[in-house]
Amino acid sequence: MTSFQTIILEKQIGLLSELLRGPSKIALLIDSQMTELSDSQIAGAQKAAATNGHQTVVVHANNDSTLDAAFADIVRSRAAALLIGASPFFLTRSNRIVEQAARYALPAMYWRREPVDRGGLVSYGSNTFEMYHQAGVYVGRILKGEKPETLPVVQPAKFELVLNLKTANTLGLEISHTFLARADEVIE
Repeated sequence: MTSFQTIILEKQIGLLSELLRGPSKIALLIDSQMTELSDSQIAGAQKAAATNGHQTVVVHANNDSTLDAAFADIVRSRAAALLIGASPFFLTRSNRIVEQAARYALPAMYWRREPVDRGGLVSYGSNTFEMYHQAGVYVGRILKGEKPETLPVVQPAKFELVLNLKTANTLGLEISHTFLARADEVIE
């Protein structure tokens, strides 16, 4: 299975651009232990940011102390927004990341919807329920005797945009009607 997290960075940066309304500096939080994925995320984000008139600041974290240091670096760099790279570590620390983003009043884009449910600003990524459903289907097929190597790589069919309007209001962001209309879910 693939969730296209590296490929959708351009869309995520475009969505952040709409929320920021003008050239800004965007911090990219990357898990330094996922080097191959990190390199492609950084390159994709920098290209997309430049296309949208933004600069990027890359910060790395892979444990709790480096996560705190990363937020200090983000604040020092005067980044106007934060894009969270795809990482299981960041998913397990999503509460902490949401709290830090709120503490520093940073609009943050997440790759999964769970942080937005917990107070994060916005997420754009593959539909988690659909991916888990497909994983269950594959487990069933394997348990019935199919060989995993014969199964095709499954791609997400649906991506979802989730916005926490309460968080947007707290950050003083004006959300356009077109942005709201495109959202698959608006949390009020």
